[in-house]
Amino acid sequence: MNKKQNYYFQTDLILLLIAFAIISFLAIYNAQQLEQYNTNFVIRQMVFYCIGIGMIAAVQFLDLEQLYKTSLYIYLAGVVLLGLLPISPEFIARSINGAKSWYTFIPGLTLQPAEFVKISTILFLAAVISKHKEKFEVSTFKTDIRLLGKLLLYTAIPVFLIMLQPDFGTAMVYLFISGMMIILSGINWKIIFSLIISGVVVVAGALLIVIEFPNFAEETIGVKPYQIDRVMTWFDPSQQSSDANFHFERSHMALGSGQLFGKGMGSIEVNYPEAQTDFIFSVIGESFGFVGSAFVVLLYFMFLYKLVTLGLNIYKHSPFGAYFCFGFLSLMLVHVFQNIGMTVGIMPITGIPLLLISYGGSSVMSTMLGVAVIYRVAVEETIQNDYLFK
Repeated sequence: MNKKQNYYFQTDLILLLIAFAIISFLAIYNAQQLEQYNTNFVIRQMVFYCIGIGMIAAVQFLDLEQLYKTSLYIYLAGVVLLGLLPISPEFIARSINGAKSWYTFIPGLTLQPAEFVKISTILFLAAVISKHKEKFEVSTFKTDIRLLGKLLLYTAIPVFLIMLQPDFGTAMVYLFISGMMIILSGINWKIIFSLIISGVVVVAGALLIVIEFPNFAEETIGVKPYQIDRVMTWFDPSQQSSDANFHFERSHMALGSGQLFGKGMGSIEVNYPEAQTDFIFSVIGESFGFVGSAFVVLLYFMFLYKLVTLGLNIYKHSPFGAYFCFGFLSLMLVHVFQNIGMTVGIMPITGIPLLLISYGGSSVMSTMLGVAVIYRVAVEETIQNDYLFK
């Protein structure tokens, strides 16, 4: 194998992806043993992973400089897709459960643009931070405020369009990613601290209104009844006889019944909706027990650690690549924490999937698209190290 081939063979990332894929296929196979399903989700998930692998291969033909220069156009394309969604006719964008979040190309084939726009937004925010730092080598209060304003504006546009669907959970993911990138962008800590305090006050105020004045939250602010239900159940499950409480109870029952080593393949017994998507971690807990669940958490920790070290190592050569690593790390972190958190009862129920494991075409393919850029960053970091030590 020659040197050029060595650069493109990132063993750690390849092994991590293989591990996630195997766990995903096994967990989804067990989930579909429940009699409520008549679709072979495993085959579909394999197809999504194959498409994702193709994306990884395709992105390797681009270098980070090309991605940096085209990030604005990629971002704008994503915003246009989101903007057209609410005004698209039903045969193109059908309302599902009261939300208009998917494009429907043919029956059974849908695309959720908000998932892909996460990647394009991270890409563009990374470019904005990198360009700003290149232009202003010495930061001042004025330049920091300017950078903060740009990052908030470019985040607010897709968040606003997503709230029109409406999809509160996904919008919160965007805000978390933007917040993490703002913190890591080097903006003065006084500004960041003020922003954090403001955010905490807004969130605390919103929760207080929902808990103490649910009718006002529903009629005046526009919070949906099921969203109020989920928040109330999160704070006190024992006082709620709701759909969200049902999910909590079934999830806990599944996790607890798996005990230390789980029930094994094809032995899932606890029945609950969306087992192959939102509650795939409960399936893992029931099927493979505490040991299997801990192994999955360890895999995510290893992946997040890889993103941190890769971002730090590539920073001198490509700040753009580094900030994309940090943004993608934020995406993975919030999805993993929220999804696993809601299955164990420490977070409210949302429709946020467990990335790389939950079933879903848009989720898998958009995440693999992000991994494709990460893979390219790893390739260029390897090349730089090779030149450095020649």
